[in-house]
Amino acid sequence: MSENAVIEVRNLTMKYGHRVIQQDLTFSIHKGDVFIIMGGSGCGKSTLLRHLLGLNKPAKGKILFQGEDLWQKGPSARDLIMRRVGVLYQRGGLWSSMTLAENIALPLREYTRYTRREISELCELKLSLVGLAGFGNYYPAQISGGMQKRAGLARAIALDPELLFFDEPSAGLDPVTAKRMDDLILQLQASLGATLVVVTHELASIFAIGSNAVFLDSQRRTITAAGPPKTLLATCTDQVVLQFLTRDGSAQLPA
Repeated sequence: MSENAVIEVRNLTMKYGHRVIQQDLTFSIHKGDVFIIMGGSGCGKSTLLRHLLGLNKPAKGKILFQGEDLWQKGPSARDLIMRRVGVLYQRGGLWSSMTLAENIALPLREYTRYTRREISELCELKLSLVGLAGFGNYYPAQISGGMQKRAGLARAIALDPELLFFDEPSAGLDPVTAKRMDDLILQLQASLGATLVVVTHELASIFAIGSNAVFLDSQRRTITAAGPPKTLLATCTDQVVLQFLTRDGSAQLPA
């Protein structure tokens, strides 16, 4: 296992039926990374996320979580491993019939032995960490989309995970709210010491928060670039990658 690697992906091929989505994927995610999975629409970013979460079984290759192969474990053992993981889904993933506090309390009630009072205090703490102190009794429909994502993030960190996954955290947000989400992600990474994996195509987020990245090419169906996003912008010679990283005109192609 690579030194400090939290996740290792080795020769991974992902398929739906006979259709190959991506193949021969090999990369490592190290402790403390804000690791970006990037690429154009339909390249398999969210499919890769589902594989990393243990939801999809590889057609070929291995995914090692701290040296353990998820798919050599039984369902119960795999579930224990994945309890150390938190997920923020693209739409927040909140239960609409529950208050924000009740949403956050779900994993605490399921997987801990905290008292009702302790759970209530932890819910308020998690909401405070994402800037939503005092909103515990609100329902998702009563708050904005950006606040819903922050509430979803509060639930994702309920169990103090070692590893946090984000599926398009800035999608659907205006630029100011998206910037606040990026800042919050970095603050949580620093305070929790967690390793973060972020699926996104948003350039502002990629350059603002990414410490490492892979680019999934939809045509070649494999990784065509890997490294820190700013380094890729300066040194990568692959035109597809460069076009992706400069498509909004705010970043300039290297001379």
